[in-house]
Amino acid sequence: MGLFDKFKEVTKKVSEVENSIYHEKRDYLEIYERNLQLEKEITERTKELDVANKRMFTLQHILDMMNSSTPLENVLEAIVNSTQGELGYMHCSIIRKHQDAEGEYLHIIAQSNDGLIDRLNNIIGSPAIQTRRLSYSKDSIFADSLRQQNIIQSKSIDLSLKSILPEVDEEVIHQVITNQPVKSIIVVPLYVQKKEFGWFCVFSSRDELAISEMDFLGMFAKQVELAITIADLFQAVREQAVTDALTGLYNRRYFEEALAKEVQRTKRIMQPFSIIGIDLDFLKKINDTYGHAFGDLAIKTIADVLKKNARSVDVPARIGGEEFNVLLPGVGSEGAKIAAERIRKSIEEVEIDTIGHITGSLGVATYLEHSDNVEELLELTDQAMYTSKRNGRNRVTVAQNINETSWQDIAVNTFIDILSKNRIPKAQHLSKELCEKLSAPANKDEISKDSLYAVADMLARLYNPMHTSGTFKNKVLMGVSLAKRFDISKTDIDNLRVAILLYDIGNLMIPDELLQKATPLTDEEKEKIRNHPVIAARDILKPISYIQDVLPIIEHHHENWDGTGYPNKIAHDDIPITSQIILILDEYFALIEQRPYRNKLSSKDALEVIKSDAGKKWNRNLVKEFISLLEHDIV
Repeated sequence: MGLFDKFKEVTKKVSEVENSIYHEKRDYLEIYERNLQLEKEITERTKELDVANKRMFTLQHILDMMNSSTPLENVLEAIVNSTQGELGYMHCSIIRKHQDAEGEYLHIIAQSNDGLIDRLNNIIGSPAIQTRRLSYSKDSIFADSLRQQNIIQSKSIDLSLKSILPEVDEEVIHQVITNQPVKSIIVVPLYVQKKEFGWFCVFSSRDELAISEMDFLGMFAKQVELAITIADLFQAVREQAVTDALTGLYNRRYFEEALAKEVQRTKRIMQPFSIIGIDLDFLKKINDTYGHAFGDLAIKTIADVLKKNARSVDVPARIGGEEFNVLLPGVGSEGAKIAAERIRKSIEEVEIDTIGHITGSLGVATYLEHSDNVEELLELTDQAMYTSKRNGRNRVTVAQNINETSWQDIAVNTFIDILSKNRIPKAQHLSKELCEKLSAPANKDEISKDSLYAVADMLARLYNPMHTSGTFKNKVLMGVSLAKRFDISKTDIDNLRVAILLYDIGNLMIPDELLQKATPLTDEEKEKIRNHPVIAARDILKPISYIQDVLPIIEHHHENWDGTGYPNKIAHDDIPITSQIILILDEYFALIEQRPYRNKLSSKDALEVIKSDAGKKWNRNLVKEFISLLEHDIV
């Protein structure tokens, strides 16, 4: 090979090497450029992920607040401040739409803390925008977003502000947005329980609204709607828990809580308070003549009168059925009497469609003046109210100072006498414990009804292991409510209370194997059980002098209306009404309680059993009132 040929070959190889290097360099450049692009995309995605994580964390924080007891205003404040901070908005607020006699208007219920709102308030002056009644224009961006049910962005910030602040000069509006980085306003419509509520509103430094940003604003708007819905539900539940469904007045539970607080306040400052008790006259007659719907209308009429006559600090409550109480903080007996007379007159003046005029019987008692024991005070109020009823109705009676033994004292003393003197051998092992439970307070006025009920329940479990705690309390409350439907005197009602606690005490003298027998009883065994009222009245209670008025109630509580009962087989009105009440209570609670020989019945099934014996075991009218009592859940 010549020199020239060798040179050509070398040149060719050099060219091949150069081409190879060039292609490799180009490949390296492409890889490098791709890596730069990937790094850029990774950085952007990392930033987006970081923003998304912050947003999700913020949303979770807000959800946690909504599931706690945090007030709604704090939740909404967290939402607007989080939105303003996370997306870099100039300002964020929640605006509510209202309507009154003057028309539709807007009100800011939450807003972020930022320089823009401070600038706006400084320029427009007092009152600040968050306290103003803002105008609502049907040509505004706000109205458009509700109509379209969509998020709307507008760059006409001055027109948007002018629509809600028409009284502010255009020059002032222009001054607010001059030299500010605000480029657009975004409004998100809010709906709570499918009803128009208002708007989630932000001022943005960006011209365009990205899809991801719109989605995020939508999510925050849903949190606003959810927070308001939850708050509304909590408020509704709270109101249901303390108010009476029929009248809208406070219920018994709330009244008792308010009364306990007022007692503590009174003890600190030694200022009296009074209670007015009101009972609608002739409710039974109204129900029988016009129907229960008109009876309810009469009850609601009294409730309306109480609402109109109550001060802001007063507590008007429906205690049950046709009975109401009004707690008057800081009012003595003279002032309470004047207030009660005003209520009585207002009730009398109302004319109800179809019924005409109604009346009420009222009683007044004052803490520290008539009694310094709250249980006694309620008894005195009740007694005064029924004195008004017995003296002709439609009048006010002020209670007398307590000057006689209360029914609680009679019951306590009776239990202590029975237990301490071992009149019931079966209860001997519990005698000391139960006597201490009844006698524990140094001041007898501190003895609560609950102690009485607890002792009665404990004794009942000695002869009936399936007895349920709280039964005696329910029996007493139900028995008293039932008795009041028959205009029974206060004295007889008190005797009934004591009789309910004691009527079955004779069972403690009967052998356990007989009471707990699961198979049918023989005639001889039945006779022994039928003797328990006589045992209770004559053997256990007769030696106690102050209980004599209660004995006939207990002795006859198993007499049937048709004369087939025991022990004396008397019938109809010869049976004390209080004994009849105990018989129907005893039957009902026995039916809904488990027994060795049968399963317990539902309340509905128990009432069917009672209905089947109307006119035989019980007075038909008593059955009717008892069923009405349970159906209206009065006690």
